Amino acid sequence: MIVMRKLSYPRDRGEINNLLAGRGFAVADERTELVNDIINDVLNNGEQAVLKYTARFDGIELDGLLVSDEEFKDAYNKVGDDFISSLKKSIVNVREFHRKQLRQNWFTYKNSAMTGQIIKPLARVGAYVPGGRAAYPSSVVMTVIPALAAGVKEVVVVSPPDKEGRINPYTLVAAREAGVDEVYKIGGAQAIAALAYGTETIKGVDKIVGPGNIYVTLAKKAVFGVVDIDMLAGPSEVLILADSSGHPDYIAADLLSQAEHDPLAISVLITDSELLAEKVDKELALQLKGLNRKEIATTSINENGLIILVDDIKAGSELVNRFAPEHFELLVKEPFAILPEIDNAGAIFIGEYSSEPLGDYLAGPNHVLPTGGTARFASPLNTDDFIKKSSIIYYQKKDLASISDDIIQLAELEGLDGHANAVKIRFEGNEFND
Repeated sequence: MIVMRKLSYPRDRGEINNLLAGRGFAVADERTELVNDIINDVLNNGEQAVLKYTARFDGIELDGLLVSDEEFKDAYNKVGDDFISSLKKSIVNVREFHRKQLRQNWFTYKNSAMTGQIIKPLARVGAYVPGGRAAYPSSVVMTVIPALAAGVKEVVVVSPPDKEGRINPYTLVAAREAGVDEVYKIGGAQAIAALAYGTETIKGVDKIVGPGNIYVTLAKKAVFGVVDIDMLAGPSEVLILADSSGHPDYIAADLLSQAEHDPLAISVLITDSELLAEKVDKELALQLKGLNRKEIATTSINENGLIILVDDIKAGSELVNRFAPEHFELLVKEPFAILPEIDNAGAIFIGEYSSEPLGDYLAGPNHVLPTGGTARFASPLNTDDFIKKSSIIYYQKKDLASISDDIIQLAELEGLDGHANAVKIRFEGNEFND
């Protein structure tokens, strides 16, 4: 039975504050030690360790890690043309959206001095795609396409194999259509370690992106600094702000679209309409019956689902900013009047026909989004995540001379005589001439 917890704001401010404080990514249990042991083993023993953990955790002893051309061909034989057609539409939309994010080199001049910035793509990126029994071709598209749009030359995919030692065919086809040539049959912490440090077969990468379970997330945290990572992702979440104009059936369906992800997924409705809240509750119970992942969604809604009643939509928008949701749906009569008030959200879905799954698959914006309130300071995965910037400084003698006293003064104030001397020495005993 669905039991959606109901709170009122500001009456239940304290309980809501506690809920907000409890979100996010927690690392404080025995799994951290296990992950660190796996990473050290892969670092010291390479592929031997990777194969050992693949046998232990995935139940398959592999002869090799690299997916062969034959396996790609077999995957194409197993998927339908309709899937490939939909996949290609997704790739086109995601590519077009992310190409608009590309930055350019820039330079500025003051007299004969020049400063600026040059942009370079990362050389090699690894994308982690969950696997086993499940298929997540959309994760391939959302992690690979922005990297390639940014100019990354080498993008590799890792994904855990099934009990037959194969990668899901939909994942493989998505990888090939997206432009990936290297796919490796490994998952878990051992895959993250292999990408970070390299093995006899796998060349190390500069950055690791993509979602995974707690072991993958802990491993990404552990190797950060050796390589870059996209984020430490927590449970998926959706927050819907709706007034009396909202459709209860639409809202319930959108809440369940997140609840079916994971028992820890968070689905929240904020509304100023008590009648709408009651209707949504009833719709949840009705729609849940038809879901394949009924048990997961039920646990999620019962344990993490929440309806918050507010006095008005303005109070609701304030709560949205405090929650800083991964996915935010704005279902009110005049959404574009409220939109300027929303400061913190990973992705914003406006209107009743902009359901969250639209963003997951086909609209174009990335579905790798900040969770756990990190949308207060973090952004969706984008092309900036796959580039690096170098500052350019070019001064001639007269340019340096014009500010040398200022540099010397600031350096000496900080007690850094060597810094000051590095400027002084260029002018001592030399009469400056234009």
